Amino acid sequence: MARYHGLTLRVMGKRAPAMGPGKAELIERIAETGSISAAARAMGMSYRRAWQLVEALNKDYREPVVVTATGGARGGGAAVTPFGKHVVRLYRQMEDKAGAAIAADLRRFQRYIP
Repeated sequence: MARYHGLTLRVMGKRAPAMGPGKAELIERIAETGSISAAARAMGMSYRRAWQLVEALNKDYREPVVVTATGGARGGGAAVTPFGKHVVRLYRQMEDKAGAAIAADLRRFQRYIP
């Protein structure tokens, strides 16, 4: 799931990073599991931290990225909105483009790192 290009892309918002590798992975895992807690567990993250990131994501964008449902016989759940899926897809595309654009430079640079 997590990708590594030798660089970390963060898209800055007004207050904080609007998207980075951790937020993108969290959104992808929520989409897979339908659960914030399951996504957090899969990432080795506390539920509280995952919930804080979801709240931040929903505040940082013009539309909700993740919606939640509470209660019921089977408990609540979470779903990534179509907008949230679109934002992650755009982020992953930018990440791939940036990695491809500097791949040769990164290979040369990494020769100097033990």
